[in-house]
Amino acid sequence: MNRFAELLDRLVLTPSRIGKLKLITDYFRVVEDPDRGLALAALTGELDIASVKPAMLRQLVSERMDPVLFGYSYDYVGDLAETVSLVWPQAPGSRPNHDITLAEVVHKLQSASRSDGPAVLARLLDQAGTSARFAIIKLVTGGLRIGVSARLAKQALADLGSVDVSEIEELWHGLAPPYANVFAWLEGTAPKPEKTVQALFRPVMLSNPIADGDLEKLAPADYAAEWKWDGIRVQAVSEGGIRRLYSRTGDNVSGAFPDVVAAMDFDGALDGELLVGVPREATGTFSDLQQRLNRKTVSARMQERYPAFVRCYDLLQFGGEDLRALPFTERRARLEVFIATLDPDRFDLSPLVAFDSWEQLEAMRKEPPHPIIEGVMLKRLDSCYLAGRPKGPWFKWKRDPHTVDAVLMYAQRGHGKRSSFYSDYTFGVWSGTEGAEELVPVGKAYFGFTDEELRQIDKFVRDNTIERFGPVRSVRADRANGLVLEVAFEGLNRSTRHKSGVAMRFPRISRLRWDKPPAEADRIETLQALLD
Repeated sequence: MNRFAELLDRLVLTPSRIGKLKLITDYFRVVEDPDRGLALAALTGELDIASVKPAMLRQLVSERMDPVLFGYSYDYVGDLAETVSLVWPQAPGSRPNHDITLAEVVHKLQSASRSDGPAVLARLLDQAGTSARFAIIKLVTGGLRIGVSARLAKQALADLGSVDVSEIEELWHGLAPPYANVFAWLEGTAPKPEKTVQALFRPVMLSNPIADGDLEKLAPADYAAEWKWDGIRVQAVSEGGIRRLYSRTGDNVSGAFPDVVAAMDFDGALDGELLVGVPREATGTFSDLQQRLNRKTVSARMQERYPAFVRCYDLLQFGGEDLRALPFTERRARLEVFIATLDPDRFDLSPLVAFDSWEQLEAMRKEPPHPIIEGVMLKRLDSCYLAGRPKGPWFKWKRDPHTVDAVLMYAQRGHGKRSSFYSDYTFGVWSGTEGAEELVPVGKAYFGFTDEELRQIDKFVRDNTIERFGPVRSVRADRANGLVLEVAFEGLNRSTRHKSGVAMRFPRISRLRWDKPPAEADRIETLQALLD
């Protein structure tokens, strides 16, 4: 257990991707089964411990120390697992058990009932040192927050066996912890696991953003252009009667979209954009799509109000034939024929955008024919469908973001390496008539600034706090005092949940306006005009 705890500690303190990859790969190389497989499951979010929830953890702590003191401690530290691991009192007569393994900890937690779970967790924490307690709590809360994505963990696994990460991803949904057969294959002591599960996820092909000077090196005649729709990238896979709808990261989202799954009466794999609305009539906003995202089930009323469909970009497999090695033009021709056989209320074809020059395409990019379009995609005509983000075949050329000057209103501590800083910011714009104006919140952002700017904002928050609401600080924000933030965002939706009536899409801090008086920040009418 201590080796897993050490891995988490070092991952938290290692900022570089290469450094994290080496740490995980080295761990896989020296740690034996099943501990390394369970660590892989934890890093990829595949480890399920149902007997303990974060609320139970808070209850256990409140039984051992003053709740107000714990609240202050949590506010100062900023991370639940780190706070509990530091304040957890050593039980009388107990001492750390350095010999307990990760497998033993997981077995005890997974075999405990919901009623026994808190007691089992408490005994484990009593027997653990500070670092091991931190690791145990991270396991039971599920969110590691150590800067490691599931794909990064799979890449480390691929590096262990010197194979392409796409080989890991194509097998992934047919595998189960602790992955002993995978480690044996990668170490050369067993054959590659066979695909025994149907309708598996295929690693997606991603695009690179257009950078300065890129277009000068590209010939318009070599590329096709499509609109970039503001939904979520999905893969609709149906094989042998098994139907699954995957997100771009390989998560199975079928439960939230049974209307789409029911229409997947084919044998193949489609790549496309999941949208809400009715093809050829109306396409809803991303806010409409969010009404159905992250749900295990949806009611008939929800399906009727927010019908979903897939706007198809690519055909990856048809029947038993893998089409990914074919050029884009051929896959596109096959897709056009295939789409005609599907339910037109659930699947339609992403249209190509005809253009002769980059200047012509840029004009169309800036004024797209639909508000749900966020730019254009460029796909080289001879490009195969390659996993990952290869440089050259596909580009995304998004619309320039909108910007607004807003006033910082609230701040909250971040997590992980930002737990000592106020790095999550809520900002607002002015509303009301002259003399009775007030700030109304319009968004929240936690990135877009440099480390130096983070320190500057953190100091401003600490120096200008006027109220505290648990971990949240309210800062001085009136017409004479406050910090103006230039906020960039991709889009805007109407919202009944926010007092301002608007919700931003992908807001981030683009500039600190120390030079601008708060009274000169934008008004809500500016955002309302964008909606109109």
